[in-house]
Amino acid sequence: MAKINVYDTEITVISVQERDYISLTDMANAKEGDSRAADIIKNWLRTRYALEFLSTWEQINNAHFKVVESDHFKMQSGLPNFVLSASEWIEKTNAVGIIVKKGKYGGTYAHKDIAFEFGSAISVPFKLYLITEFQRLKEEEQKQLGWTAKRELAKINYHIHTDAIKHNLIPKELSSAQTSIIYANEADVLNVALFGMTAKQWRETNPDKKGNIRDYASINELICLANIENLNAVLISENLPQKERLIKLNKIAIQQISILQNVENRNLLK
Repeated sequence: MAKINVYDTEITVISVQERDYISLTDMANAKEGDSRAADIIKNWLRTRYALEFLSTWEQINNAHFKVVESDHFKMQSGLPNFVLSASEWIEKTNAVGIIVKKGKYGGTYAHKDIAFEFGSAISVPFKLYLITEFQRLKEEEQKQLGWTAKRELAKINYHIHTDAIKHNLIPKELSSAQTSIIYANEADVLNVALFGMTAKQWRETNPDKKGNIRDYASINELICLANIENLNAVLISENLPQKERLIKLNKIAIQQISILQNVENRNLLK
């Protein structure tokens, strides 16, 4: 669940089976001069244009949509006594483009395509700002997804790194406590090479922050971290002393971060 703000109104966005649904109830509450969201939605649903749009959308996206039932509703559209609720539309036609939820975040929700069309019932400016804010939300989600993916990549490469340590640096006679010191020490080789400080030094410098130094790394730093983890594993396998590895990894980290920043800056200028 997420929230976007349109004309000082919070609009709820939820994900259902990997599809984005926007709260029509929240949108209707933004319509100036109308106090009952359900009535606004019903008034929109009873129009011929809305029913044509909904029917077409369902036929494209829903193999189980009952076209005959939807035609029955379209025939009644425009009649003074014709009223149609979202629940009735869903029940009679097996529609999936609109859903009704109960509970804390209850209300009527519609697939983004339908919600954008419903925005016209509020106002044209509202519809346009809704689309803009929704797109901004999706862009932010993609950025977060990219950061998470890079963080997971760093974790996967860390296993490669620790495996190299296990097979090349840890004598069999050491205890578990002693081996953990070696793992931590090697992790700090990467930290110093990339961030210029050990994990302990970062915690002492940032006592109010939760997590560790890598949780606050940028995407570029995480990409570089994944790369130098692999390189350090290779250097360990080649029995290169730690001091020499640190110098090499630091030079590589500086070079890679510079390249990544230059690429990022060029993309921002496009």
